[in-house]
Amino acid sequence: MAHDERLLARFFIPNKRERYSEMLSHPKKRSKFLRELVHLTHLDSRYILPIPPKKLFPDQILAILTQKGAPQTCWATSENPDLDGREMPLLEALKEVVGLQMSTFLSCIPGKLAYYEGEAMGDRWILERRD
Repeated sequence: MAHDERLLARFFIPNKRERYSEMLSHPKKRSKFLRELVHLTHLDSRYILPIPPKKLFPDQILAILTQKGAPQTCWATSENPDLDGREMPLLEALKEVVGLQMSTFLSCIPGKLAYYEGEAMGDRWILERRD
């Protein structure tokens, strides 16, 4: 669960971290956290990088993430139960989530680099911390 914990600690606003951490630490409460991803408003905007409109396909997003140091695998935190809690090849994961409008985080480097796909059109972001 290092990916989930680092995702919360580094990309979410401070006043939500403890609550979400509690939800993620208990399997029965995890589903509640995953449902809240649908209406996600608690990301720290300082670390959100929009994806250029002409680079919204999985292979293009992969190129951006790879350029930023992403390895070939990622960890999925997703409202899609078939993906949630899985380590998988990054390109395969991107192909599964891009455009399907199911809220998902793909953690590439714990607490440093991730991809977020939301339910609304245009909710596709790179999350990056360089510190």
